[in-house]
Amino acid sequence: MIPLDALPQLYSDSVLEQATSTESLRVCLVALGDETFAIDIRQVREVFEPKSITPVPGMPSALVGVTNLRGTIIPLTDLRCALGISTSVMPKYAVVIRHGMQLVGILVQEVPEIRTIQLDDLVIPSTSTAAERRPMISAFFTTENKPGAVLELSRLLASIEGTADDQMPYHHSEER
Repeated sequence: MIPLDALPQLYSDSVLEQATSTESLRVCLVALGDETFAIDIRQVREVFEPKSITPVPGMPSALVGVTNLRGTIIPLTDLRCALGISTSVMPKYAVVIRHGMQLVGILVQEVPEIRTIQLDDLVIPSTSTAAERRPMISAFFTTENKPGAVLELSRLLASIEGTADDQMPYHHSEER
């Protein structure tokens, strides 16, 4: 188990801090381009294939529109913009997560599996991690000899909305 004191560069609300009561983290793996990302399964509400996406004027560029899921309007975000991923393949699925009091759909190309990742197998991002991704990734892992990253969705969605606070990435909060 990774002691919290060994991770001073992480935010106090990170996925890893919430998972330290166990020695593993259950995640939903998602594919964006050629990259694999993990979302804490506790944040995932549903995965579905949007039938139509309605653009909404004035939304940030990463928020591509809204869709109707059984009578509930779900805003959809394309994380490729926020993560700097370029691919010509259009996302096929939406992973619905709870962001504050609202449900948000994250567009992804594939949802290959639900997996358990051992905390000992996670590697904390270094300062060489691309600057725009640093606050949005809490750790890296390897699955089938392919690298992946654990996403910090609250920070990622806040940056898309333009509401991210001015904290420096990897700021250590003294309050627990």
